[in-house]
Amino acid sequence: MGKKKQNTEVDVLLIGGGIMSATLGTLINELNPDVNIEIVERLDVVAAESSDAWNNAGTGHSALCELNYTPEQADGSVKIEKAINIAEQFEISKQFWAYLVEKGIIKKPEHFIRKVPHMSAVFGEKDVKFLKTRFETMSKQNLFKGMEYTEDVELLKKWVPLMMQGRQANEPIAATKMEIGTDVNFGELTRDLINHLAKKDNINLSLNQEVKDIEREDDGRWEVEVKDLVTGDKRDIKAKFVFIGAGGHSLLLLEKSGIPESKGYGGFPVGGQWLRCINKDVIKQHTAKVYGKASVGAPPMSVPHLDTRYIDGEQALLFGPYAGFSTKFLKKGSFFDLPASIKLSNIKPMLSAGLDNLDLTKYLITEVMKKPKDKLESLKQFMPTAKMEDWKIEIAGQRVQVIKKDPKHGGVLEFGTEVVSSADGSIAALLGASPGASTSVAIMIQLLKKCFPERATSQEYKAKLREMIPSWGKKLNDDAELCAKVREASQRSLKLDK
Repeated sequence: MGKKKQNTEVDVLLIGGGIMSATLGTLINELNPDVNIEIVERLDVVAAESSDAWNNAGTGHSALCELNYTPEQADGSVKIEKAINIAEQFEISKQFWAYLVEKGIIKKPEHFIRKVPHMSAVFGEKDVKFLKTRFETMSKQNLFKGMEYTEDVELLKKWVPLMMQGRQANEPIAATKMEIGTDVNFGELTRDLINHLAKKDNINLSLNQEVKDIEREDDGRWEVEVKDLVTGDKRDIKAKFVFIGAGGHSLLLLEKSGIPESKGYGGFPVGGQWLRCINKDVIKQHTAKVYGKASVGAPPMSVPHLDTRYIDGEQALLFGPYAGFSTKFLKKGSFFDLPASIKLSNIKPMLSAGLDNLDLTKYLITEVMKKPKDKLESLKQFMPTAKMEDWKIEIAGQRVQVIKKDPKHGGVLEFGTEVVSSADGSIAALLGASPGASTSVAIMIQLLKKCFPERATSQEYKAKLREMIPSWGKKLNDDAELCAKVREASQRSLKLDK
């Protein structure tokens, strides 16, 4: 039997050892180095769930190629506001990472970020027309300057030779390409950041620590009970501020806090699988991230892509992801996660969202029923010569989509990320999935502004923020010269200009 150990008192408690906690902890430490921080993670290593390279469906989501961020409208036009917003946020992330490299906090940027062209590819006359309209709309924007478009088969053979082998000569096909795309290994980045933080005297990393309860104390602080999964010992951590960045488990922990703002939120878990190439000769023939159009009802992380990655220092090639359904909220979670999340306050929104998303339900059932040969057929649209012996199935991570109250529909399913915080800003949780990690810096800065408004308005804070992110407070898409200057500086510091 475990026993109760002595309480711990900290200024900031970060729950979860993923990219969000790593980013927030690093920002806080840079802005105020004297703040005491504790990071608790239920596994024996950090970055093993959604931040891990094999679990993450999107690596470098900068809206350069993801077609779900640029929906086609009824009149044939393409809406690009979401793409512009995500691209702006990704540039903020790159500036912050460049600052960390220049400060020596990150020693070797090539360990987590590399230059990999971002492409969109479509098949069939209807989608070719859509992609051309998308290109004509986006290429006018500063953030998407340099985007190329082609329907030329010979040029496509140079861009994506693996995708053009064995393809019918008369098949309508088009693609766009952005050379400045990147591949980001968020697992490596998370480990770099947390390892840096853990070396500091006023920051503590605690692994194998599972949060069992969260309660508000009379003095306004939060008392968080954690259990050591190795020894069984329990202890209480008293914190002035708590951030819940526990991936799919964030909803369950937010509910434990009992704050009114958590009422009405639900979660819908979506699992996934990859086809991972195991033939090195095939892997070498493809050096791009190529995104296609999603099936009707598919969630954003299920947009099909033939994806060049760099994992453990080696080039890898994945296709997918294929969606699936599990009641787990984490890859290493419990099948009781979904039932445990259902409360009186969220059952109506969850039922309403379910009825309004029957296409998603149908899609997930179809995906779960797919056999390996069916998965291969999906790959063959991108790569006609694909052979099953060159690929193996890899289990991806779990994502939990946000369900929230809606006055008109009772409940809606949100595919983005959302920060839920208490009225006084003393506790906050990040819910949702895509685009997540790629926009983590902008999300965490907004969280700091919301939860620490007095500090966030000080001149010292603003000056430090501009040192870390030179374009902060300005829109790169509105200023061609600034956009080019900022990108050039980030590319150079992150060694992406080679």
